[in-house]
Amino acid sequence: MTAQPYAIRPVRPADVPAVVRMVHDLAEFERAAQHCHITAEQLDAALFGPEPHLFGHVGVDQEGTPQGFALWLLNFSTWRGVHGIHLEDLYVCPAARGTGLGRDLLATLAQVCVERGYARLEWMMLDWNPARQFYAAVGATTVDEWVPFRLTGPALDNLARRAPSHVG
Repeated sequence: MTAQPYAIRPVRPADVPAVVRMVHDLAEFERAAQHCHITAEQLDAALFGPEPHLFGHVGVDQEGTPQGFALWLLNFSTWRGVHGIHLEDLYVCPAARGTGLGRDLLATLAQVCVERGYARLEWMMLDWNPARQFYAAVGATTVDEWVPFRLTGPALDNLARRAPSHVG
């Protein structure tokens, strides 16, 4: 049996610059590079600050260099009464695609869900992304009856100004 070309492990502080680079690569792939402004300092604080709410795993090659990542956070199912994982981003460097690294990153998050009793693993993706076939092949299904909404920029600011003054 041959050794796996990649090992999956939690993100370490030393991985942050490589993950930030890959986040920018992902934004370029998604045709939105102009919207990606994350810095190593921001990601480090999100992952390793006093109360982290962002978690991550990397797939590293035999030299320990990250070749892919999954960044995720907890969500909560009020109907099931338990947490789940929301996969914010999964990315594999072009040279490592087709090696099983993406599947292994996703399988690692599925394992976290099962071990912790979480109800689900979910994510959103662009409708044109060819990875849809990969996700379908591992058994993921689309949730067509739910439509994502987002508040950002001026709309977010405008609604925030309408919050009751007693809310802290």
